[in-house]
This record gives sequence, structure tokens and C-alpha cells, in this order.
Amino acid sequence: MTAETSAEAAIRFIETLKISEGPKAGRRLVLAAYQKAFIRGALDPANMVAVWSVGRGASKTATSAAIALAAIMGVWTDTPKRDVPLAARNRDQAKTAFAFIVGFVEGLPKKEREKFIIRRGSRLEVEYTGRSGGIARCIAADGRSILGGAPCPIMILDERSAWDSAKGDALENALLSGAGKRGCTALIISTSAADDTNAFSRWLDAPPPGTYVQEHRPAPGLPADDLPSLLIANPGASEGIGASSEWLLAQARRAIARGGSALSSFRNLNRNERVSTESRSTLITTDQWLACEVDELPPRDGPLIVGLDLGGSSSMSAWANFWPQTQRLECYGAFPGSPSLLDRGQNDSVGDRYEQMQRRGELMTFGANVVPVDRFINAMLAKLDGYPIATIVCDRYRQAEFLEALAKTSVRVAPTFRGQGWLSSGEDCERFRQFVFDQRVRSKPSLLLRSAFADSVVLIDPTGSAKIAKGRATGRTDAAAATLLAVAEGSRLLARKVKPARAAVWA
Repeated sequence: MTAETSAEAAIRFIETLKISEGPKAGRRLVLAAYQKAFIRGALDPANMVAVWSVGRGASKTATSAAIALAAIMGVWTDTPKRDVPLAARNRDQAKTAFAFIVGFVEGLPKKEREKFIIRRGSRLEVEYTGRSGGIARCIAADGRSILGGAPCPIMILDERSAWDSAKGDALENALLSGAGKRGCTALIISTSAADDTNAFSRWLDAPPPGTYVQEHRPAPGLPADDLPSLLIANPGASEGIGASSEWLLAQARRAIARGGSALSSFRNLNRNERVSTESRSTLITTDQWLACEVDELPPRDGPLIVGLDLGGSSSMSAWANFWPQTQRLECYGAFPGSPSLLDRGQNDSVGDRYEQMQRRGELMTFGANVVPVDRFINAMLAKLDGYPIATIVCDRYRQAEFLEALAKTSVRVAPTFRGQGWLSSGEDCERFRQFVFDQRVRSKPSLLLRSAFADSVVLIDPTGSAKIAKGRATGRTDAAAATLLAVAEGSRLLARKVKPARAAVWA
């Protein structure tokens, strides 16, 4: 069959199946547009792999089970002895997929049901004895890898982001190594992983040729209860599949109220964002930062504190100027020239945001692959027009690199180095938050800072100390880190008691 007729044959068959459980049990299965789009992409002969990322409850497992049933019954292929492995995170997840297949089989006409053999023992298998035969095998990714098999016409890797790293990669490699024997297509489906080092994230971010990718992930930095973006991650909500939009909004507001890991889990699982579910909460909310933005900045007056966060080849370098007496804040960032800002934006899932920052004068590029620290410092000094710096606050970890670069510039100032452990970071976070809550920070509207604070969260240790971290793997929090260092040091400067000079005493 052609790509179109193969997909359409599968879709027509799946929509004859009956829903076996839930409030719609007994009704015909009706595929939504996003499900049909994935089936068409997966069954296109030009694709060897189809990757699907969507929020929890969007019928990923049920859809994959229906595709597996269509495959073993030879709906779009006459290849004999069809073998469809359906691999899941563990046996319980595999059993869920198995239950969906069995439920669909039980809804078939009696004449077709009699052609199936269902094994529920140590092996979870559904075997079809008609039309040259086929078998669906539900296996766990925590078991032994399957070698020597010849899957056809598809294989399914369910909830790939949750697989154990070593064992999961071994099973994936074992399955994919046998895919070429009979022209098998791999369907890899999951909610978003917690970071971009996950194997599932790599399939999405750097798909090899012949890979179809369908990702339902909203833009980063939006409120958790933003309905349009919730519907992007949960496309079935508007079509009666999975959770309703009302339920999603209620859960989002509950997660916001609880904060910490509850909010992170909601973003990761229900909003399909690439956010770690570790114990964490926001540094400051978007609304709290927006209250600090003003149209007219206070004057440059009093001691100037500079916060500096040095980046590497992939991260941003950031410089923040803060005048604690007048509460004025200025912040700038820099990337290396390669890759381009547009390419970086695509890799970081922010579109053309970096180019917008550059047009606004908030972001610049230096060097080729790494930002030269001395050139960056000189460019920032030029923006100060000779205004004296009281101190430059920098991460202690980059102390040697900073001092070497500082020696190449004209500035001569005593630097202040801060550690990034729980003790120093906890104090800096609290001082920064206090200044923001009291609206003692004044900045012009800055896309650079809005983006940085939207990506910034804090990890909480058992004693309650906080440490700034990325809220998503591809987030850029460097401008927030530089601002935090500058404002916290400004807070300490104002808190120090200035001893009045003693009057002269004549003998």
C-alpha cells in the first residue's frame, strides 16, 4: 500500500474498535486529529522512526495498543508472521498496554475473537492466528534485552522518557538493531523527559533522517494555569479525550498553591514541559518581577555593585549593574557567535526570542565558540561611561578565569567572590527576594530578565535553604544569577553600619 492508504486503512480499522473501559465503554473509538496525524506520520514509508510527545492522559498507550492490534491483524500489510513488541517502563506499564489490546479484542465480532490466543502468565502476549498470523508481545524495559528477533511491521516503545537509563538504552538498541530485517518502524511515545540528556529528549531535539516528530509542548515561561498552552499539551481535552479543560485548570491552580515538587510535576506531566520533578519552587513569580519594571529608571547615584555570571560555550554570560541607593538595575547578556542566535533559539525552544533581545539591546554576541571574558567586560564598562564600580561579585568557581580576564582590562576594583553552595546561595536568594517583594529593584522592561526569571527555580535542601537552578533543561538563567548576586551584595552594603567619624580632641 502507499503511505496514504496504509495510514487510512489503519485509521478506518481503529475507528471500528470499541472502547473497553471508562465512561465511554462500549462506544466506537473516534480518533482525534492529533492521533490521526501521528498515525499518518508513523506509517509513512519514508519514516523509520516516529516520535510522539504529549501530556499525560492524551491516550498515548491506548492509541499505540490499537495500532499494535491493527498491525498483528495485517490491516495494512500481508507480511506473514507479524511480530509487534510493545516495550514499556516496567511490567505494570506493559500490563496496561496489554489490557488495552485485550479490551479491543473482546469488542471484536465473535468470528474474529476466536482467532486470538491470549497469554496472561509470565508472558503477556496476544496472538492472532488468521491472515498469516501475528503476535503482540508486551515486555518490560527492566528485563533482559531481546536479541535475535525480527519485529514487523512496527515496534512500540511506550513512556520512553521514564525508562531506566542503562537497561532502557540496551533494550532500545536491541529492538532497533532488528528493525531493519523486515522494514520495521519504531514508534517511540512518552510525556516529556525531565532534562535534555534523556534518550527521549535526544530523539526530539536531534532526530536522525527518516524520523517523524510530533511534540505537543507549549512555549516555556507561561503560567501553569494558562489555558491555551494547557490545550497545546493536552490536545484531547477539547475533543473529549482524557482530562477536561476545567479539570486541568483546577489541577493547575492546586499545583500553584502547593508549589514545589507538586508544581514541577504538573508542568512535567500535564503541561508536557521539560522540567525536573525534584523538590523545587520558583525563585520569584512573573507577576512579582513585573512589579519591579518601570518606564523611567532612577538616576545612577551612589555605589555601583556589579553581578557577573560567566558562561561557557553553550551558556550565556551575564552582567548586572545595581545601584542599591537608587534601586536602579541594568542587565545585559552575551552569547558566542556560533551558532547563530536564531539557531540557539530553536535549540532552546524559544523561537526568535534571542534575536528579539539583541534588537532591544539586551543581548550581544562575542567571539566564535566562547565569549571572551575580557572583551565582554570592556563592552560593559563602555556602557557605564566611566562610572566607578564599588565591587564586582562573581562565582567563586570561576575565580581564576575572572581574575585573568580582569587583568587584561582597564578596571581596577576589588572583586567579591560568592560560593554557590546552600549557605551562600540561601542567603543571596532571601536577600534578593526581600528586595523584589519590597519593590526596591527598578528595571526597564527587559525580555532578557523576564525570560531568565521564568526559567529560574530554587532547589530546597532538608533544612529549607534555597539554591537557584534551571526550571527547564534548556532554560537560560544566567541573567537571573547575575542579578541575584548584584542585588544581594547591594543589600549587604546597605545593611552595614557606617561608623561616624570621631571628632578631633585637642590635648
